[in-house]
Amino acid sequence: MFLHETIHLPAGQRPFRLDKFLTGQLPNVSRTRIQAGIKESNILVNEKNVKASYAVRPFDTIQILLPYPPRDEDIAPEDLPLDIVYEDAHLLVVNKAAPMVVHPGHANWTGTLVNALLYHIDHLSTTTDNPVRAGLVHRIDKGTSGLLVVGKTEESLAHLAGQFYHRTVNRRYLALIWGNLKEDEGTVSVPLGRSPKDRRVMTAYPEGEGKHAVTHYQVIKRYSYTTLITCKLETGRTHQIRAHMKHIGHPLFGDPRYGGDTVLFGPRFSKYLTFVKNGFSLLPHQALHATSLEFVHPATGQVMTFEVPPPDNFQRLLDKWERYNG
Repeated sequence: MFLHETIHLPAGQRPFRLDKFLTGQLPNVSRTRIQAGIKESNILVNEKNVKASYAVRPFDTIQILLPYPPRDEDIAPEDLPLDIVYEDAHLLVVNKAAPMVVHPGHANWTGTLVNALLYHIDHLSTTTDNPVRAGLVHRIDKGTSGLLVVGKTEESLAHLAGQFYHRTVNRRYLALIWGNLKEDEGTVSVPLGRSPKDRRVMTAYPEGEGKHAVTHYQVIKRYSYTTLITCKLETGRTHQIRAHMKHIGHPLFGDPRYGGDTVLFGPRFSKYLTFVKNGFSLLPHQALHATSLEFVHPATGQVMTFEVPPPDNFQRLLDKWERYNG
């Protein structure tokens, strides 16, 4: 997720260095991060690349793309277990456990991935002269497991943010959905936005409203009343896969926020209902796993590809559906 902002300067604007000016405009965003954003062409003035020393002028338009959320210096480092798949001086790739929240927020100020990253990075030796920081450029929901890339320097953070913004990062998810899809593959291209009834939920909007969102899916395995699919994100909206699958009538198995935590397909026989209930107990959240991630290394230019299998309880759930015989 990213911070997008456009600043239109008034007629009476006094000249200031661009990096200094933006430091006063963007709370909790360091001058170093702003300078890195300018260098990576993530900050434009009048739709052109400029230097950090550029003096802002009346009627200038400044367009800003920076990783979101801004870091909160009050977030406490915590010694929590991390499954680090890859790490170097510039970035790390972590396989997030499903129960872990990514970023501190309401009711989740401790025990998050960011708390763990701040501890890990504070205790990390590095050969780079740049400050080593925990920098998120994307996130996955609580209840979703899988791969996240984290920038450790301002330069890496800005470079990775640009890749996500320009949709050159390849992300693939495994999802177990309710029902049997008609087609073996397809695309859901439906705008998404916050539900006016519940701001915690994303819902489909008519074309021209909401935010553009595109999910490509492909069937991997059909079970009795559920289907295992892979989803490739073309955009990265909040709850995108969960909301899109709900929209086409196939919520994710076990998804409490999108209606997948009740029996939606299959008979109402007690044996089957017990089987499904046991499945909910085994995987007490949405059946969604970020299984692969591909991006360009911000320092070397090398294409980096990572893949991790679903966690044990997810795999056991799939095994249960594989063996089910109603």
